[in-house]
Amino acid sequence: MADGLSFRAAGRGDCELLLGFIRGLAEYEKMLPLVTATPELLSEWMFDRRAAEALFAVVDGREAGFALYFQTFSTFLCEPSLYLEDLFVLPERRGRGIGRAMLAELARIASERGCGRLEWQCLDWNRPSIDFYLSLGAKPVSGWTSYRLTGRALDAMAEDTGGKA
Repeated sequence: MADGLSFRAAGRGDCELLLGFIRGLAEYEKMLPLVTATPELLSEWMFDRRAAEALFAVVDGREAGFALYFQTFSTFLCEPSLYLEDLFVLPERRGRGIGRAMLAELARIASERGCGRLEWQCLDWNRPSIDFYLSLGAKPVSGWTSYRLTGRALDAMAEDTGGKA
């Protein structure tokens, strides 16, 4: 693990910093044009509405990585789960155990909260991350495909009455 590593929860004053990390992740994932987040939206959804939490990895007094996560619920387990939406370590800080330490910290948080699992998704092309996750003992979930409604399809579904008048 990286020397001098600590963790801290993100606070309302960290929204600009969070956005910088989100943009860094989006650039790595070749999705930067899709980022519409703003510091104001992060503040509203994370700290007013409490829809998500974020954790910073701090090395020698500087933020080196972040994880954004939220709690879900498994009906089959009848237990909460912790869902990791984003994990990103600055390129110049990679290879020092920070990502592993962040996942260990998230596993500790999940365990403290009585969660039955910690889960996340990974892009199919991201072989370095896939290999890293497999080295930790994480298993891919086979037989499941993610689906998503956005934009007009989401709006249309929200207005759907299911054929009932």
